[in-house]
Amino acid sequence: MHFLDQAKIFLKSGPGGPGAVSFRREKYIEYGGPDGGNGGKGGDVIMVAAPGLNTLIDFRYAQHFKAKRGGHGMGRDRYGAGAKDLVIEVPVGTQVLSEDKEEVLFDFTHEGQTELLLEGGLGGRGNAAYKSSTNRAPRQHQPGEPGEEMWVWLRLKLLADVGLVGLPNAGKSTFINAVSNAGAKVGAYAFTTLIPKLGVVRHKGREFVVADIPGLIEGAADGAGIGDRFLGHIERCRVLVHLIDINGDDPVEAMRIVEGELEAYGAALEDKPRLIALNKMDLADAELGEAFAEELIAAGADKVFPVSGATGQGMEALMDAVLGYLPHRTMTEQPSAEIDDDGVIEDDKPWSPI
Repeated sequence: MHFLDQAKIFLKSGPGGPGAVSFRREKYIEYGGPDGGNGGKGGDVIMVAAPGLNTLIDFRYAQHFKAKRGGHGMGRDRYGAGAKDLVIEVPVGTQVLSEDKEEVLFDFTHEGQTELLLEGGLGGRGNAAYKSSTNRAPRQHQPGEPGEEMWVWLRLKLLADVGLVGLPNAGKSTFINAVSNAGAKVGAYAFTTLIPKLGVVRHKGREFVVADIPGLIEGAADGAGIGDRFLGHIERCRVLVHLIDINGDDPVEAMRIVEGELEAYGAALEDKPRLIALNKMDLADAELGEAFAEELIAAGADKVFPVSGATGQGMEALMDAVLGYLPHRTMTEQPSAEIDDDGVIEDDKPWSPI
């Protein structure tokens, strides 16, 4: 399945059906009065967060969504049928933005959340509705109200508890494969990860979601490499795990680069708690790891975890530390999530992309 996290679509609700102009015509009835029925209501445009979706790829092939018109009113006081609502399914974590991207109209943070985007037009009145004691044979009617329309942007921000960040080839894909069911692509070259990847981690009877995003390089905020637009997928994470390759030229510089890109991106990513993990310890000795850990702590890291995604070394201690930032919950609890005005997840239950 291809991954797509942004899409622009056109929405239009259904117009109301017109009312009818009709007069009763029956044998032996000398004066037939007006009997034109009202038109039906147009269909609403409704959006719902559906389970099992984790990409907006469907909106690459269909960008226009129009609800049906309400039915026409007819003679014999027959009302037009109301049109069915148009229901659009989106993944959990989708935001609906205005056309200029300046306003977030809706934020779908939990499965089953349903929002009314556009309301269908009301049906027009038929001539029977205009009958009065002074107007016994009205011929006027209403055509029905027009539907509403607008262009919106859909932006997907994956819901995850933990976000992985680091320079390209820091071993993030190997790491997420070691702790979860992600099945990320692994290769001995930079940028093996081109799109965000989610994995569900089960550790000591608890469950949480980890998000792996493409590696950051210096200048990513200005478009270098893959850029920083995928950082939006870790805005809602509770904690970030920063992986640093112990075999790199300068681990302290690697930490500085990534920290600088998080700060340049904004969205309060630089304020999120971070765990520093010296990765690929299976390729280095313990003394080198201790020396680099001291340098990283001197540069501002709170604590450094020596780990190896390939062998599993140090992973349990790191996962224990991650659990300290997550609400206590078991794997048997059902998913739920609510986000406050500051973008902080307030749920006490897990969310799963599967």
